Amino acid sequence: MKVHLPNSAFLGNIDPFLREFNPSNPDRLEMTSNKKWISIHPMVLSMIAALGLTVKPSRITLQKFEATSKHYLHRMKLFNFLRFESGIEIREHEPAGRFIPLTQIKDSQTLTNFIKDMIPLLHVEPKHAESIRYIIAELARNVLEHSLSPHGAILSAQYYKKSNTIRIGIADTGVGIQKTINESYNAKSDLEAIRLALMPGVTGTTRMEGGTELNAGAGLFFIKAIAQVNRDFFVIYTGKGMYKLLKKSTASERISLHADPFEDRHSKAGNFPFWQGTLVGIDISLNTTKEFSILLDSIRESYAKAIRERKKARYRKAKFI
Repeated sequence: MKVHLPNSAFLGNIDPFLREFNPSNPDRLEMTSNKKWISIHPMVLSMIAALGLTVKPSRITLQKFEATSKHYLHRMKLFNFLRFESGIEIREHEPAGRFIPLTQIKDSQTLTNFIKDMIPLLHVEPKHAESIRYIIAELARNVLEHSLSPHGAILSAQYYKKSNTIRIGIADTGVGIQKTINESYNAKSDLEAIRLALMPGVTGTTRMEGGTELNAGAGLFFIKAIAQVNRDFFVIYTGKGMYKLLKKSTASERISLHADPFEDRHSKAGNFPFWQGTLVGIDISLNTTKEFSILLDSIRESYAKAIRERKKARYRKAKFI
């Protein structure tokens, strides 16, 4: 596999970076980078870290990093995941409120710790922070339950003070969305699987309308809705399919939340280099608007109800002595 870190790879211009990804020779990883400077989205960090875990350290080749931004890669713990001695020594300051370095989540405890670390990054009202935490936890939980990846989920996040935005990346090297969705549906392509996965109430665990009381199938829909309401980017990439929610053309343009993601303003393609698993990238502007507040209140109520139903389901289970 080959990955090149350009000088810029954020969700708005992520397409060229993903197009250059070379998945051939999956037992090797070669990484090169722009020599002057590197500025990348947490999704890119999570993607590379996830790749690194699938390859033996002796088969990972890294070009000598000359860009000043290598300190950022070191601080975000990318070199730890690549099992590479960077030779960089920096005085590490407390990351709380600024970023969460790459974190491998393989069980509920590490997920709980990650969600706790997210709290200082969410510069919003506590009740609204709770809604965002619900969604990220749901996405990571879905990876643990359905991706079948031996490496779990790889997450990272960063807060950008100037734009008051948090950017989050989630990656796994599991079976991918199409295989999961096709446990209950018949998606003919990766793009069709993405379309179904972004629809509220659709889940690979059942064809029952609205999902089950234990799995509302709404995590991806809600995270896309947050990006849409705030006019931010959202990207999901699995297999050969990539879907990107685009920003509204004007701030005055009316926002409509569609159940079908293909009705939103977006770009998509089904001929990207094959990614074994799923990648999700999200930008969340934390500037409070009326629409943002209403949506987060709705999400909080929805997930609170789902949690109550899960608890009831546990109590309803038959107990045998």
